[in-house]
Amino acid sequence: MVSRPVTRDDRPAPRPDNRRRGRRVRRWLIVLGVIVILLVGADFGAAAFAEHTISQKAREQLGLSDDPSVDIHGFPFLTQALSGDYSHITVSADGVPVGGELRDLGVSAELEDVTAPLSDLTAGNTKNVKIGKLTGAVTIKASDIARIPPLDKIQNLRIDQSTQAYVKYGDTDQGQQSDPTPTNSAGEPEDDNIAGVRLSGDVQVAGQKVEIFCFALIELKNKTITITPHRLQFGNDQETTVVPEAVQKALLPNFRASIDTSTLPLSVTPTAVRVDNGSVTIKGEATGVNFSDLSTSKG
Repeated sequence: MVSRPVTRDDRPAPRPDNRRRGRRVRRWLIVLGVIVILLVGADFGAAAFAEHTISQKAREQLGLSDDPSVDIHGFPFLTQALSGDYSHITVSADGVPVGGELRDLGVSAELEDVTAPLSDLTAGNTKNVKIGKLTGAVTIKASDIARIPPLDKIQNLRIDQSTQAYVKYGDTDQGQQSDPTPTNSAGEPEDDNIAGVRLSGDVQVAGQKVEIFCFALIELKNKTITITPHRLQFGNDQETTVVPEAVQKALLPNFRASIDTSTLPLSVTPTAVRVDNGSVTIKGEATGVNFSDLSTSKG
């Protein structure tokens, strides 16, 4: 008997039932994929509507010309909306005005454990929105700080970081030491309620405009931020000279100022202050507050 290789024609043809079953499975997979896409699209659409509603209300309360940024975290959104409980919402805005001096504040708020009934959100009503924990930060730019008396007497005011040690001791061994980093109960680094700052600008001395550097401590005491100048230097970043003692006494008061944080947006208890190049940021927390506490009207 002579054997030969098996060819494609020798293989049994697929059964019609198997082909039909395969086509049905593919159809169901396609239908399921379309349903998933529609549900995800509906979820993102509903989240966008809720974010827009919150953004419009925050715009009214903060007195803004544009809507602030709102981000509702967590997926899916619809399960949060139906229950009325949201784990985390972020609101941030720039150009927030407060009074006549502060015109360009940056505000960011982390809202946790938020209760917002769906019926209220769809109706645009945020009065009943409750916030379990509010962590906020308000950033004051150098251009706004330059309007606060008596700093308004200094031309071209600039703000830069400095260490507390350098503020106190200057170019000495003690002044070169780094500031200790405070930590929270979990051992994580956090901002302090005091920081070093270098203020610089042009002042009039004996009828002439002179560039001057002031090294100061900026400290948060209760609801007031105080800027306490310690020493002055003439010159620029490349070359500086120590200001004579008599001139220091005359000029130092021009750098002493305070900011009342109770007039700032966000009803939080201030806990920390941070200096960045060009700005000062105040941080704080509050629990059990309303959405209306984002307002600036209380100031």
